[in-house]
Amino acid sequence: MNWYVVYTKPKWEKKVAEQLTNVGIECYCPLITKIHQWSDRKKKVEVPLFNSYVFVQLTEADRNLVFQSAGAVRYLFWLGKPAIVRDHEINTIRNWLDKPNKGDITIEPFQVGDKITLDSGPFADQEAVIKEVKNTHYLLVLESLGCVLKMNLK
Repeated sequence: MNWYVVYTKPKWEKKVAEQLTNVGIECYCPLITKIHQWSDRKKKVEVPLFNSYVFVQLTEADRNLVFQSAGAVRYLFWLGKPAIVRDHEINTIRNWLDKPNKGDITIEPFQVGDKITLDSGPFADQEAVIKEVKNTHYLLVLESLGCVLKMNLK
């Protein structure tokens, strides 16, 4: 069975995971503990590591069972097919979250000015600076090659 990524309504990750577990679907919603501060108190709160995402493990034929949960919106797709997460990637997340002293972790999208190293394609291992971030593309400057690369998002 494969692990799939389900996109949920905002702030519904834990509810969707609970509803799917009650239906008998194996799911995983990685949680981290954060300290939230209000005007009158501080409190430790468990929040999802990935906003609006829950991992589910089921067969291809059973994929529609996920939509029995009111908070499940759609599956995450990659290259026109449902995104599949490997078992060892789920285990890596679980092992990391089980370790003490994880530190403060936040997942943020790329920002203008970030320096990145491309890990695949014809420009693999080249360093680039992000000059523009749009819904449809990234504009990267490859200083070592003296060119600008436009990466379209699908």
